Amino acid sequence: MLVVIAIIAILAVLLLAALSAAKDRASRIVCLNNLRQVNLGIRLYSDDANDASPSISTNPVSSYYRLLMQGYVGASTPSPQDKVFACPADTFYYAFGTNGTRVYVPKSRHDQAWSLYCSYTFNGINQFSNILLPNPDGTVPGISGLKLSSIKHPARTVLVTENPATVPFSWHQPKQPVSNPKNMFFNNALDMISFVDGHVNYTKIYWNTNLAGLPHHLHMMSATYDPPAGYDYQWSPN
Repeated sequence: MLVVIAIIAILAVLLLAALSAAKDRASRIVCLNNLRQVNLGIRLYSDDANDASPSISTNPVSSYYRLLMQGYVGASTPSPQDKVFACPADTFYYAFGTNGTRVYVPKSRHDQAWSLYCSYTFNGINQFSNILLPNPDGTVPGISGLKLSSIKHPARTVLVTENPATVPFSWHQPKQPVSNPKNMFFNNALDMISFVDGHVNYTKIYWNTNLAGLPHHLHMMSATYDPPAGYDYQWSPN
């Protein structure tokens, strides 16, 4: 009897692991399809804007781009019902608390009005005005306002991505426990990224730990610098 119970327990653990893995894969597939649609919407917007990508210079927030291109994916007024802008794995985010500290929030970013009900961020940090750059040459990554045809490596350059890729952390495979903000940033976080050429990939994001002690949080964001060799993406258009 004890042997039978032990076998049943082992099978139950294996089944739960298999179900969890299947759920994770399904979540990534939905997110991949969402990003393909959003990517296409941005391309259609750019076709009608003389090839220019969305410019966020008039409203430099990470989700502003959706107001410019949402009509191309059948959306209008931002709403939590717009599932094309919702990553299924988007179940938590980190907000700023007092003194610039981070606070774990067990809610979907997509459900927040301040995010324009959007899980996805456009690669437009070049038009943010409050970036303290770690780059010694003063370059600013990002493609906001640029002509898409001017981007030299469209298969490597990020167009729009899950928001955690800009930090980085991961909704799909987060560092545990997620409720500890000290676990927020980590190297090689896995996120879904869509690229200028239209393809979408589950990608490791580089975090420069040498910048971790700098005082301003935007120094630490992975979207403020390109990764070293060995990574399959870049933020800059060159």
